Parts: sequence; structure tokens; C-alpha cells
Amino acid sequence: MIAIVDYGAGNLRSVQKALERVGADTEVTDQAAAIQKARKIVLPGVGAMGAAMDRLKALGIEDVLKRAIQDGVPFLGICVGFQLLFESSEEGEATRGLGILPGRVRRFTSLKVPHMGWNRLQTAAGCPLWEGLPAEPYVYFCHSYYVGSLRDDLTAARTDYGVRFVSAVQKGNLFGVQFHPEKSQEVGLKILENFVRYGEA
Repeated sequence: MIAIVDYGAGNLRSVQKALERVGADTEVTDQAAAIQKARKIVLPGVGAMGAAMDRLKALGIEDVLKRAIQDGVPFLGICVGFQLLFESSEEGEATRGLGILPGRVRRFTSLKVPHMGWNRLQTAAGCPLWEGLPAEPYVYFCHSYYVGSLRDDLTAARTDYGVRFVSAVQKGNLFGVQFHPEKSQEVGLKILENFVRYGEA
């Protein structure tokens, strides 16, 4: 079972439908026990990072997610779920993240926000999510905050939008994407299928 973490951020049903379309058995849940039993975890999200962190803490699942990642459970963060993997954000005076990855989430300046629509991924070699994809595939974005730079060994893809930003990460069993695979048509479904198959014999 793949647990889709429900912390009130919306967009859960479209993520669930996309995962089920590529053969996944899913459960949308805000229960720590269910997340602990899951063989994989997806942390989706739209909205504000600060509010998302507050909700994760209130539900008592912040530490559950951290522990699962440390224990090697395959984990995928999407959009705000991607940003939550980092240490902090400019989106408020003291907005902190899960702190799994180093870095600060910043707001686009002197650019139209949100960054909404189709854009290319400049993918790094070796990331399992990109298996079977064309070179520099198009995916769908909707965000006003971004991660500008990260160590090369953690960066799975970059994208240009006035600035060049990190659009995907991988650290072992941990994956994160700034874009919305569930809205990215066949490319997005292939990315989700690759995640579903990741680690399976």
C-alpha cells in the first residue's frame, strides 16, 4: 500500500487517481499508524508551506515521516511536499521544513508568479524516476517558491524560469519534485509508474 499523506492541503484525489491508473494500491490517510505500515509514502500538497508544517505537527506525523525516510521507505514529495523536505522557507518569518535536505525555499522575484504551466526538465543521469522518458521532458508547474541550488549529488533535475532552479531531488529512497506529475499527462504518469516500481523485485 502507498500512503498518500492527508494534511488538508488538497489535490489528494488527483494524485490518488494518477497513482491508481499506473497500478498502485493507495490509501489517503492522516493516521500515523497507517503511514507507518505503508510500503511507500507520497507527500503531495498545494498552498502554504508554513500551514502544511503546522498541520503535520498537529497530526503527530512529522516525526513519523522523518523516521520512515531514515528507515529507507521510498518517499515522494510533490510541490509543497517537495518544499517541505528542506530546512526553511522565505514564506513567513519562521517557516521551517522537515529539514531532510539542506537549503532554503525562496520566492521568485521580478518574474510572473506563480510559475504556472509547462516547462522542461533538465534531468540528471541515474535517477530512477526518469527511466523511459524523452530528453528534457515537459511537465506541469504551479508554484511561487523555489529552491535555487543544491549539491549536484542530490539534484535530479533543474528547470529554467528566469532563474535556474532545482525541480527534482533524490537522496537514496527519497524523491521530491517541484512540478505536478499528476497534471503532467503521459510523462507524469510514467514518472509515477517509475516510483511505484522503484525497489520492487
